[in-house]
Amino acid sequence: MSTQPDPIQPQPTQSGLSDNAAGALAYVTIIPAIIFLIVEPYNKNSYIKFHSWQSIFLGIAYFAIQVLWIIPIIGWAICLLAFPVFFIAWIIVLLKALKGERYKLPFIGDFAEKQAGA
Repeated sequence: MSTQPDPIQPQPTQSGLSDNAAGALAYVTIIPAIIFLIVEPYNKNSYIKFHSWQSIFLGIAYFAIQVLWIIPIIGWAICLLAFPVFFIAWIIVLLKALKGERYKLPFIGDFAEKQAGA
């Protein structure tokens, strides 16, 4: 009687992104954030939904500040101060999401948390 080795079972391939990668990718532009809110299985994950909503609200706040650019002197001063703040906040939330942390920005984070149902 010859013994044959057991056939090797194929390992299931993992498709999709890790939660950390998807959370960080949501901050790259508003487009991945919207896609993550629509496409399964990402729209079922509260971590990814939180970062997607926070990215969208951060983009809305950034756009609102840009509108002030049309106001001479005062608007320009506000924008020149706000742009570095938004950039630093964006870098922080992107890195925190990549590390797996749910970092809430002031004001915006509360809205994102409520929308994500977390």
